[in-house]
Amino acid sequence: MRVEPGQRAEASILHADLDSFYASVEQRDHPRLRGRPVLVGSGVVLAASYEAKAVGVRSPMPGHEARALCPTAVTMPPRFDAYLAASRAVFDVFGDVTPLVEGISVDEAFLDVGGLRKISGTPVEIAARLRERIRADVGLPITVGVAPSKFLAKVASAVGKPDGLLEVPAGGELDFLHPLPVRRLWGVGAKTESRLRDAGISTVGQIAHLGENRMCALFGRGAGRHLYALSMARDPRRVETGKRRRSIGSQRALGRRVKSEADIEATLLAIVDRLAARLRTADRLAQTVVLRLRFHDFASITRTRSLHDPTDSTETVLAVARGLLDEAMPLIRDRGCTLIGLSLTNLHDHGAVQLSLPFDGDDHAADLDVAVDGLRVKFGRDAVTRGALVGRHHGHDAPMLPD
Repeated sequence: MRVEPGQRAEASILHADLDSFYASVEQRDHPRLRGRPVLVGSGVVLAASYEAKAVGVRSPMPGHEARALCPTAVTMPPRFDAYLAASRAVFDVFGDVTPLVEGISVDEAFLDVGGLRKISGTPVEIAARLRERIRADVGLPITVGVAPSKFLAKVASAVGKPDGLLEVPAGGELDFLHPLPVRRLWGVGAKTESRLRDAGISTVGQIAHLGENRMCALFGRGAGRHLYALSMARDPRRVETGKRRRSIGSQRALGRRVKSEADIEATLLAIVDRLAARLRTADRLAQTVVLRLRFHDFASITRTRSLHDPTDSTETVLAVARGLLDEAMPLIRDRGCTLIGLSLTNLHDHGAVQLSLPFDGDDHAADLDVAVDGLRVKFGRDAVTRGALVGRHHGHDAPMLPD
């Protein structure tokens, strides 16, 4: 068997992906929901169980559309503390299996088990025990793809869902990949799928048959080469451990009812408070603020602004976020707003940033941030809140994934 440069001679990379994560946690914690269609989130569906997906429900579908498709579905409010606790428990299991773990989001990761055959068995045996342990210890179903590369392992886990285990053996990559629809390729969304369909391409094998030059002519040099490389199962990337997050973010679904400008700004306030605290807990500084809005017609926009110096100050992030929101407010007045999200990107380690002159500036704001963080850790996140947030409901707070 000829091995491409950078390609493994053995299927030893796992992609482990929890099945309908939020909905599965609800079914685990509420036995009455097991085997029933479950929706998490009411205004917008954040997650749907496989019983609901079977009749066409998807996220982020508007709640009224989901309930029309599945009238018997049980709608649950999101419990992000429970989801994060479950995620930590799952990643503890990953870390026990191998030290080579690359988290992608709260519910999926790559694991490299290439050096474990003598002590733990074959990669497929390791994957089977991993699934059994997560079911036993955490109470959740998980699908694992096993392949010679990260890309193929992720495709295998998607094909193997739900609650499955699928191996793509070394040497069988193209036999597995080429019959699949083009949407299985990592990064191919609805627009690219439509363009491929217009070109008469519906399977991965057809991309490979068309060739790199023709793909570059259709999609440009960068995208064409990328799609062709994936169609030939070329992916030399290694599982990376200890990689710092490049961004942190949060978003809140506002539902279909019209929200006042004061309600929208209060939601932004709450998101900024949470993200700035997370930034300080991680000992990171952010230099770029990204605002994301979704309108009633389901179109989305993003607005971005970078700072001269990185910061972890709540008030600085809030000032930038408010400025971005003010710029977008005419569009909100015209089109309504169903979701607001904020990301802090271009992150730096706290000790790696040069201090700016003067060094003897006013530190009272930083002292206040630290004091408020401490009170919330000790007494709960609602122990200290802004006056503008008292008595308000701000929708569903969810991590923006992947980061």
